[in-house]
Amino acid sequence: MIYYLFDYLDKMWDIPGTGVFQYITFRSAMAFILSLLLSTIYGKRIINFLRRQQVGETVRELGLEGQNEKAGTPTMGGLIIIFATLIPVLLFARLQNIYIVLLIVTMLWMGIIGFIDDYIKIFKKDKEGLQGKFKIIGQVGLGLIVGVVLYFSPVVTVRTDTGGNTASFRVSTTNVILPAPQEIKSTATTIPFFKNNEFDYAELLAWTGEGYEKWAWLIFIPVVIFIITAVSNGANLTDGIDGLAAGTSAISVLALGIFTFVSGNIIFSNYLNIMYIPNSGEMTVFISAFVGSLIGFLWYNSYPASVFMGDTGSLTIGGVIAVLAIAVRKEMLIPLLCGIFLVENLSVVLQVSYFKYTKKRWGEGRRIFLMSPLHHHYQKKGYHESKIVTRFWIVAIMLAILSILTLKLR
Repeated sequence: MIYYLFDYLDKMWDIPGTGVFQYITFRSAMAFILSLLLSTIYGKRIINFLRRQQVGETVRELGLEGQNEKAGTPTMGGLIIIFATLIPVLLFARLQNIYIVLLIVTMLWMGIIGFIDDYIKIFKKDKEGLQGKFKIIGQVGLGLIVGVVLYFSPVVTVRTDTGGNTASFRVSTTNVILPAPQEIKSTATTIPFFKNNEFDYAELLAWTGEGYEKWAWLIFIPVVIFIITAVSNGANLTDGIDGLAAGTSAISVLALGIFTFVSGNIIFSNYLNIMYIPNSGEMTVFISAFVGSLIGFLWYNSYPASVFMGDTGSLTIGGVIAVLAIAVRKEMLIPLLCGIFLVENLSVVLQVSYFKYTKKRWGEGRRIFLMSPLHHHYQKKGYHESKIVTRFWIVAIMLAILSILTLKLR
C-alpha cells in the first residue's frame, strides 16, 4: 500500500525521494526491517496473549532430557511469523503481482490448516490434532490451486532467446545491450549441475505424438501437489526442538531469495545464463519479510523457548518454501536446499518401515535410530538440543551455499 502511495506521488508530483520505492532492493530491505521489528516487539505481546488463553503445549513422555520442562510453553507461535510477514508485504509489495498473490494465499491457507490442528490439540484435548487425511486434503487443495494458476495464468512466463534481436537497458549511467526477452508459457524447470539445464515437463509426454505440449498440465500439476505436500510435512517433522525449524528455514528461504532476485532480473539472469522469469523478482520483497519474521521469531524460540511455532507455523513455512521453489523453477534443488527437511522425513519413513518389516518377519520390531525424527536420535544419544540445533544450522548453511553455487557450477 505504501508502494502505491509513493508511486502515485512520484508520478503526479515528482517529489524527490519517492522514486526509491520503485527499487525491489529498497522495498525488500524495508520489508525485512519492519518484519524483524514486528516479530520481536509485538511477538512478546502475542506470546503473553497465548499464555493468558492457556494455549500451552502438551508434552508427550518421550524419555528425553528437559522434555517435561517444556510443558505449558505457549504454542501457535506461527501466528507471529504470519503476522510479521504479511504486514510488510501488504505495505511494500506490488499486490497485483501474481506471485505475491500466490504466496499470500499459501501462507493463509497453510496457516489455517495448522491453526485448526493446533486448536484441536489444545482446546479439544486431542493429542492427534487434525486427522492426517484432512491435512493431506488441504495440502493437495493448495497444490491444485498453485499448479493451475502457474500453468494457466497468462502472466506466468519465462524467457527464450530470440537470436539477434536486442534491447537496451540502463544500469547506473551505462546503457547495456542484451538479447530482448521473448516471454512464453512453459513448464520448463532447472536441473542443477548440468549445462543447458532446462527441462520441460511436457517432454515426458512426447511419446504421445504431435500436440503433446497442451497436455503438460497432467504432469506439472501433480508434481506441484507432491512437492507442496512433501515439503510442508518435512518442515512439520523438523519442528521438534527449540530453534531448529525456524533457523534452518530462514537459511533455505534466504538462498531462495538470491535465486528469486537473479531470476527476476534480466541483466543478472543473462550474465549467469539462467532462466529469466518476468515479474518473479517481486517475490524478493515477500522473502525478505519472511526471513525477518523467522529471525524475529527465533528471538523467542531459541533455547529455552518462550514459544513454539506449532503446526500453525511449521506447515506454513513448508508450504511457502515449496511454492517459492516451484515459482522460481528451482524445485529440483529442494532435496539439496532443504536437505534437513529431507533427512528428517527419511528418518521417520525408514524407522517406521524397518520396524514394520522386522516385526512381520521376526515377530519383533527393530529400529534403525534410537528415535525418529533424526534430531530426537541425537537427543537420545545425549547431545544437548542447543548443540544439535547449531550443528543442523551449520549443515543447512553448507547446503544453501552449495545450492547457490549451482548458478555457475555446471
